[in-house]
Amino acid sequence: MTTDPIADMLTRIRNGLIGRLEFVDMPVSKVKVALAKTMRKEGFIQSFDILEEQGKSTLRIQLAYVDKKEPAILHLKRVSRPGLRIYTRRRDVPRVQSDLGIAILSTSKGVMTGKEAWQRGLGGEVLCYLW
Repeated sequence: MTTDPIADMLTRIRNGLIGRLEFVDMPVSKVKVALAKTMRKEGFIQSFDILEEQGKSTLRIQLAYVDKKEPAILHLKRVSRPGLRIYTRRRDVPRVQSDLGIAILSTSKGVMTGKEAWQRGLGGEVLCYLW
């Protein structure tokens, strides 16, 4: 059992991209599924599925590559962590790599990109940056 399941998810994705794997598997949770939905909507992953095997649920993420060579995700950075939570207000939502990347926030209305949170007038916990 890990103390930071979101960091574990990001590390598995990062390691899968380095190894040029087609997909990565991890234990499933609601936050991980919400993160995967946001990543899929923004084009950073191709798809994800929830698999049931022997009474255990597994989240399988299919990684995306550009021209079947370069990973769609160049960098993943965990921002808020269990030992140091990072929160932002609407007006202070971070811009990542001059809007070439995204910040993913956990808000009162669910997990969404920083741009969506800003448009809806929401702040929240900054989970990670992707570009």
